[in-house]
Amino acid sequence: MFKIDAAKNRISPLEAKRFGELGFSERKHLQEWLEHYPQALAQSEGEELLIIQKEFDGFDDTRERLDLLAMDKEGNLVIIENKLDDSGRDVAWQALKYASYCANLSKPQVVEIYQRYLNQKAQEHGGTPDNAVDNIIDFLEVDGLEAAQLNRLQTQRLIFVAARYRKEVTNTVLWLSQYGIACQCFKVTPYKAGEDLFLSVEQIIPTPESSEFMIGMVAKEAEEKSADTEQKQRHTLRLAFWEQALESFNKSSCTLFNNISPSKDHWLSAGSGMRSMPYNLIFGKSEIRVELSLQRSEAEINTYVFEHLEKQKTAIEQTFGNKLIWLPLPPKKACRVQYAKAVDGYDKANWPEMIAWLVEHMTRLEKALKAPLQQINQKMKQEQFTNDAFAAD
Repeated sequence: MFKIDAAKNRISPLEAKRFGELGFSERKHLQEWLEHYPQALAQSEGEELLIIQKEFDGFDDTRERLDLLAMDKEGNLVIIENKLDDSGRDVAWQALKYASYCANLSKPQVVEIYQRYLNQKAQEHGGTPDNAVDNIIDFLEVDGLEAAQLNRLQTQRLIFVAARYRKEVTNTVLWLSQYGIACQCFKVTPYKAGEDLFLSVEQIIPTPESSEFMIGMVAKEAEEKSADTEQKQRHTLRLAFWEQALESFNKSSCTLFNNISPSKDHWLSAGSGMRSMPYNLIFGKSEIRVELSLQRSEAEINTYVFEHLEKQKTAIEQTFGNKLIWLPLPPKKACRVQYAKAVDGYDKANWPEMIAWLVEHMTRLEKALKAPLQQINQKMKQEQFTNDAFAAD
């Protein structure tokens, strides 16, 4: 850091000092400075911190006390630990303990802690204390205390302040940050130039440039974990549904799925007598469906079968008993003939009715398509399309 002499158009270096050399102490000086100007520890431009307690010792069954307790604009509690010239080895563990203690504080307890702090400040300086509720409402910019979200689960933040950090501390802080625990390290350095004293406050972990990236990575990881959990839950749900469905199919006159095993997928397939043209049962969150899927790798064969089935559409639908949905799906290779029903599929109370519907309509679909498929298969063999391209299963 340099001092600018505008008159001489020169700069001169400031002399870095240790707090101890200058007679400054942690509680009497550094803590007081940060208490009265917490914005020195702002995570980003425009961020504000509200100090709600100093040397807080309101933890049950322990005499431990944290240096400063603050609140950010999101209503999260911020534990601030000051260590002056040296961070020491155990400050990270110490702050984690304080964060765990604070995690259990309810909204009324947070308000009470802040009110005690305001009462103490008023007693020290003389005068009437501010109202904690009013201050919190103004700070968070909410309509009332009931609208304020204070100290939600897993939102506590840790701020460390020291002139020098030991590797044990920085490694731990970086590791904690990977698990979504908001940690910051600020390096504070006093400087002297003549009789003038200066203080530098620099965020070193995470660096300001990397903060946004780290926040994004944590959010992305949380999103991925949520998606993985949801997928596992869906897989478990589908497996249970197909177990029940196959049990009902095995008791029915429809033999298509007799040798099929339950699956974690949202579909079950059974042969139709034509290669790569299976009957499918579909189980979705909002829909169940029976269908014939024409999905050979040769698009022209799928189109050929679909068009020949569609020529018999009236007779097929009459046998089935309902209008079917005919999907040529151009320009995709696959084609489908299907029938669907809207449901609340993930409500297990609906499963018996849904399974009965699938059994009934797959039975009807197989009956309606069996003879036409046999005729088309025989016709393709006679026409000898591309050698064995039309061979049956």
